[in-house]
Amino acid sequence: MRFQDRHDAGTRLALRLRGEHLTDPIVLALPRGGVPVAFEVAKGLNAPLDVTVTRKIGAPSRPELAVGAIAEGGEPELDRDMLNALRLTPRELAPTIALERAELERRMKHYRGDRQAPEIQGRTVLLIDDGLATGSTARAAVRSLRRRGPRRLVLAVPVCPPETARRLQEEADDVISLLTPPDFRAVGVWYVDFGQTSDAQVMTLLEQARRDARASH
Repeated sequence: MRFQDRHDAGTRLALRLRGEHLTDPIVLALPRGGVPVAFEVAKGLNAPLDVTVTRKIGAPSRPELAVGAIAEGGEPELDRDMLNALRLTPRELAPTIALERAELERRMKHYRGDRQAPEIQGRTVLLIDDGLATGSTARAAVRSLRRRGPRRLVLAVPVCPPETARRLQEEADDVISLLTPPDFRAVGVWYVDFGQTSDAQVMTLLEQARRDARASH
């Protein structure tokens, strides 16, 4: 099975999540690609939608190589095995972490404006992305959200490798993935259309979700 696009994946994920007993759910998307998926989940569950922002921390000499991640309100989550393999120390990463923290703050301001982060204490949080590979950014987001006292924290995605799902089971209360292919390769392989999601699309979907929420009350 392949998903037509992120909206198709979100519609299918919403159907799967309807079978869960979700008390007072709130849907939080990992931008940018997670937002179209989460938009359909929120619509299907009649739940509010917001974002939680994370940034990958790349190795200074090879920025495309993730050695950790940072989430809003959280401390950097570093991959110690990767740091050891690259002979990097946390001190050497400090400038990179500072840059990513600044970019994280900028994106939070861009996506949320002056609105406060949503209150999640005592609620069921559905953390949504368009798929996971290593799961490093999702792990950082889960740990950051956990500190804010949700009743239940569910990580839900259309696709991720079996090993990533197993590792994240130790972090989230539940990990739900529609597909867990052993021959995973990459998230985009499981989509017909995996074009980039723009900031403009993210803003449009978040505003549409807010309008829909106001209209339903």
